[in-house]
Amino acid sequence: MESLIEMETEGGVLHGALPWLIEIFEVLAAVIDIAAIILLLIGAGRFVTGVIVAEVAKRGAERVSRTNRERIELGRYILAGLELFIVSDVIHTALSLRFADLVFLLLLVIIRSITSYFLDRELEQLKKELGDD
Repeated sequence: MESLIEMETEGGVLHGALPWLIEIFEVLAAVIDIAAIILLLIGAGRFVTGVIVAEVAKRGAERVSRTNRERIELGRYILAGLELFIVSDVIHTALSLRFADLVFLLLLVIIRSITSYFLDRELEQLKKELGDD
């Protein structure tokens, strides 16, 4: 435990010997965060567009079917975005070397994994309803 505390206060091997590498990894993690946000925005935009088209052009069961297909597509974007955020969080935690960040990462991964699990289950149910097995 003492070496963990020393690493937190001293910064570890990378921080001492290769600070430029830490900077590069921080920038890469930020790029991954931005990519995840862009991916989520694209998914949200496609979803809104698809639902509007379904509402305007379709009636009855076809409208509901089209909206459910759009929900499946949005779910795929959300799952992909969550995966990218987890990658970024792992990089940030690996670079920080703080125990509190490790615990925070663990909680984030648990929450995001639970969200992903239930979202995936909902998407599978929608696919079954649509007959897209």
